[in-house]
Amino acid sequence: MDYDAIILGAGPAGSTTALLLARAGWSVAIVEKDAFPRRKVCGEFMSATNAPLFALLGVEGVVRERAGPEISRVGLFSGADVIEAAMPSFSGRSARWGRALGRDVLDTALLAEAVAAGAVSWQPWKATALASGTTGHLCTIARGSEGRVLRARIIIAAHGSWSPGGLPTQMAREHRPTDLLAFKARFLNSGLAPDLMPLLVFPGGYGGMVCSDGARASLSCCIRRDWLNIARARHPDAPAGEAVLRHIEASCRGVADVLEAAVLDGTWLSAGPIRPGIRERHADGVFRVGNVAGEAHPIVAEGISMAMQSGWLLSSVLLAGEARDLEPGALDAVGRDYGGRWARLFAPRIRAAAAFAALALEPRAAALARPLLKRFPTLLSLGARLSGKTMSAECHIHHALPADHDLRPARRC
Repeated sequence: MDYDAIILGAGPAGSTTALLLARAGWSVAIVEKDAFPRRKVCGEFMSATNAPLFALLGVEGVVRERAGPEISRVGLFSGADVIEAAMPSFSGRSARWGRALGRDVLDTALLAEAVAAGAVSWQPWKATALASGTTGHLCTIARGSEGRVLRARIIIAAHGSWSPGGLPTQMAREHRPTDLLAFKARFLNSGLAPDLMPLLVFPGGYGGMVCSDGARASLSCCIRRDWLNIARARHPDAPAGEAVLRHIEASCRGVADVLEAAVLDGTWLSAGPIRPGIRERHADGVFRVGNVAGEAHPIVAEGISMAMQSGWLLSSVLLAGEARDLEPGALDAVGRDYGGRWARLFAPRIRAAAAFAALALEPRAAALARPLLKRFPTLLSLGARLSGKTMSAECHIHHALPADHDLRPARRC
């Protein structure tokens, strides 16, 4: 079966890319190993700055109707301290503050829009092998004992950095004590203020909480492997996620208070280790979007936004370069162009997130920062602004897109 492009992964990055290419008339296959809807380890927060992108993709109605309350305050729960400050507002036409929406809802809506635009969904199928030839790529996919071979001129990896497997775009997972492992759970009947999104800082890790869809509070966090082992040793009868929660509650009075009467909704999820950093955006003839191209520490709560924006960027570069008509060798130039634009757009946010995470994970730095933040809580507002909460997706991507292309936003930044 022949396509212009095969996209591996139907998360926010993959479905955004598939939708925009299919809408432009490309034949697109999107391969996703999991059945939707499904839960994911994700902080769920989406900045108001992405409202123009939601409108472009046709999911603004889902976000408006299903997402949790607007988040107008940012906070810090660390030790005995509970610090709050205003979330910087966005001056967009349709939203001032961000909201949270579960990936079970968001990913399903984005994939449905991609299919409606003409993309062919292979789900649940798993990509098991890639092979390159003079006319393009062969992608072997499997579902149980059933197999297929798909052919395309262009392969786009959008499966995230946590997906195990043997594809060239997937990474080795050697265990290290300093590995960051991610955990996520949702709670009913929490005492978290609906407009507050606190950062959690605790020994060996950091996390966040937010009120999401379905009147549920979402808690997501990253903890070092060595500190996870300590938490599990202290709570030997508890599952890993519960041991992490007890470790956080013992370290953050704010978390213990808001979850005092809360009830776990579903089960704990885990993933990792996460590998924040900047990676190849085009290599071995494969384009990369989302976390597999580069990953920010989740401390800045920009993962969904960056994933969708990277899909928007790649789609625009491919369409402007008329890439589906190019020979495989000529795609290298398109890949270099995309890689440079990607770096200008995302590298500053990834580096800023790394700096914030380093402060949170260093006990002495975190202890020194708390008195300063108590005296000057507006520093939390400044941190939110630096992480990209006030610049629209249009402005984020304005200078990265090719000139005079119909996907280039018209808004001046």
